[in-house]
Amino acid sequence: MNDTTNEDDVRWMQLALAEAREAYARGDWPTGAVLVKDGRLLGRGQNRQVTRGDVTAHAEPEALRDAFAQHGAEAAQGATLYCTMEPCPMCAGALKLGGVRTLVLGLRHARLRRTDLGDYDIEAFCRLTGFELALRDGVCEAEYLALRLRWGGDRVRP
Repeated sequence: MNDTTNEDDVRWMQLALAEAREAYARGDWPTGAVLVKDGRLLGRGQNRQVTRGDVTAHAEPEALRDAFAQHGAEAAQGATLYCTMEPCPMCAGALKLGGVRTLVLGLRHARLRRTDLGDYDIEAFCRLTGFELALRDGVCEAEYLALRLRWGGDRVRP
């Protein structure tokens, strides 16, 4: 856990991990996300790329869509997204457009040593697009890294 991690971060990340485990059990990329605002769960999501045959079926947009469906189009304004894996550029764009202001991560692409995203990280996306995003990472990292390595579907450096 990093120095800025708190009990709420762990509690919400455990819900995101539960979403990731469901995706894994179903045969999808094991990624989960939950959207939270003012201590209230607004939406949850998991990766469904394999089962839906849709490369855009990622956890983060699913959590946003769930929140919008339940709470309206402004639901994500100022919210916090807890995500087991650092968002890809597509998902980062969705977070920006949705108004998410804080991102809490379990695992970073660099820590996993992913090779399919080049030099990308969320900070680069934020610099490129002017996205002001508070970031905390490393929450439940070891637990999620173990699941991701067990899945074994990432292109990584040895």
